[in-house]
Amino acid sequence: MLDSLSTGIIELDDAGCIQSMNSAAEHCLAIARQRARGIAFANLERIPGTLTEAIAVSVTESRGRHVRECEMAGGLFDCTIQPLPGNAMLLEFYDLTWQLQQNKLQQREVQTGMMDLLRRNLGHEIRNPLGGIRGAAQMMAAELNGQELGTLAELIMREVDRIDELLARFGQQELKRSLVDIHFVLHETTELLLLESTEQVKIIQDYDPSIPQTMVDASALRQLFLNLLLNAFQAGAKEILIRTRVDYDSAMLKPGTTSVIRIDIEDDGCGVPESLRSMLFLPMVTGRRDGTGLGLALAQQIAAAHEGLLSYAPLDPGSRFTLRVPLERAHD
Repeated sequence: MLDSLSTGIIELDDAGCIQSMNSAAEHCLAIARQRARGIAFANLERIPGTLTEAIAVSVTESRGRHVRECEMAGGLFDCTIQPLPGNAMLLEFYDLTWQLQQNKLQQREVQTGMMDLLRRNLGHEIRNPLGGIRGAAQMMAAELNGQELGTLAELIMREVDRIDELLARFGQQELKRSLVDIHFVLHETTELLLLESTEQVKIIQDYDPSIPQTMVDASALRQLFLNLLLNAFQAGAKEILIRTRVDYDSAMLKPGTTSVIRIDIEDDGCGVPESLRSMLFLPMVTGRRDGTGLGLALAQQIAAAHEGLLSYAPLDPGSRFTLRVPLERAHD
């Protein structure tokens, strides 16, 4: 009966050792119950100190406690601690993954809304004056052909063209979907990057071969992956892990889909400054002096166009970017 519950249930004896647990608790602790039985709960991997301290206080005071947002091996959980007779303890874990994904989806909607607003304002307020500036510079370059000022006028034209190209990239994503092998797109992107880069970076590919072809825009996803991998290279990463999996329990599920493709890109680079993490996918936000602040904003826009989500998590050291997109087969 306990195995039918979605919450993780763990019973500890008076010495703090695991006596029993259900299947949801196996996911929470990332360990099989047969292996966990008899092991001190506090000695398991990734048990937060706040939780072990709360359990100790509950034993001393013989009263229940509630600990929020415990980062366990299986994800993020709230935990309720309930004393049992004889200094035993009952722990109940509530998975917060679903709520976190819902919050990230809401953030994505805000971010893509800001992108649309910025695109419209930029087009009206900036691109029109840029046309006048370029026209004037073009006339100067023609009049001063070969002279030093003519060279400066040509420089103005090139810079105006560069800005105009950046603004054009704010356009809405119009997807050209087809049945695509995600692994082929990832392989193609990594090969291109390794050929063009002079850096020695080890790329580990941990792919799930059972993932079928899905309906996506290969070109758009190639640009998304390229942005993420370039960020890892520029962060000084020496090793990049690309992992693909299928999620069957996700807030990203929509009518007609039963699973989600999850692509994790992890690196051991310098990471993202804490001050930028909460607004990382907003346009014009960058931690590099030579950055435009458009790469991750555009990557999130591509994810949103696929009804997916791009999220970030800090590592020690490095970063993890996770793309989730619905697994969609060809329409009948």
